Amino acid sequence: MIAQMVGRDLDHQSFPKERIEIGETVFKATGLSSEHMFENIDLEIRAGEIVGLAGLIGAGRSEVIRAIFGLDKLDSGQIEVDTQAIKIKNPTQAIRAGIAMLSEDRRLVGIIPQLSIMKNATLASLKKVIRGGFTRHREEERLAEEYFTKMNVKAPNLKTRIANLSGGNQQKVLLARWLIADPKVMLLDEPTRGIDVGAKFEIYKIMTELARQGRGILMISSELPELIGMCDRIYVMSAGRLTAELNPSSSLRKQSSNTP
Repeated sequence: MIAQMVGRDLDHQSFPKERIEIGETVFKATGLSSEHMFENIDLEIRAGEIVGLAGLIGAGRSEVIRAIFGLDKLDSGQIEVDTQAIKIKNPTQAIRAGIAMLSEDRRLVGIIPQLSIMKNATLASLKKVIRGGFTRHREEERLAEEYFTKMNVKAPNLKTRIANLSGGNQQKVLLARWLIADPKVMLLDEPTRGIDVGAKFEIYKIMTELARQGRGILMISSELPELIGMCDRIYVMSAGRLTAELNPSSSLRKQSSNTP
C-alpha cells in the first residue's frame, strides 16, 4: 500500500537502520542547565551513533538543543566537541565548532521561502562561496548541485523557489545546507514531522548514511517507533531533567534517584 502511495518500493522496511561501527566520542555535554527550562543535562554522542531524545512536548527537549546551538542561554555546564571544551554563545560559534541544528519548524525558522533552492542550500557556508566580498556563482552552483543530487531533491532546477517544494523536499534542502557546512555533530529536531511516508524513508536513509560517514546525530522525535527504529541509544526527558537512558539491549538505567 505504501509503495502504491509514493510510487516506488520501499524495500519493505519501515526504518532502514544499519549496524554501523561506533567510534570515539564526538560530542559530550555535562551539567547543562538553563533556569526554568532544564537542569543537569548530561549527553554523549559517539561517531557513527544516532542518539534519540524522547519525552512529552514541554519536557525540555528542544530547549536543550537550542541552548547547545547557541540560540538560548546556558546558565551552567560544559560542552565538548572531539574532547575539546568549547564555549558557545551564538549559532556562529556552534557552526565553527562543527555543530549543526535542524529546527522542528522548517517554515518558521528553517527555509527562507523567497529564495531559491541554491541560496537556501549554501546559506550556512557563505565563506566557501564568497571571496573578497563577491559571490563565486560557479562554486555556489557546484556545491548546491552536488547536494541537490545527493539528497535526491525533487524540483525542476536549483533556481526553483524553495517555497514551491513539498515539505519532504524542503527538509532535504535544509539537510543539504548543513552537510555543505560539513559538521561533526547534527542536532535534528523532529526531522520527519509533516512529511509523507516516502520522504520519511528517504530522510532515514540520509541519517544512516551520515552515521556511516562518522558523524554523531542527536534526534528529537515525538514518534516512539521512529526512535526505536533509528536510534542506537535513547535518552528520556521529563520536566526538564534526564530521567533514563535506553541502550540497544533495552536495559534501562535510571539517571535520577527520584524517578519513579
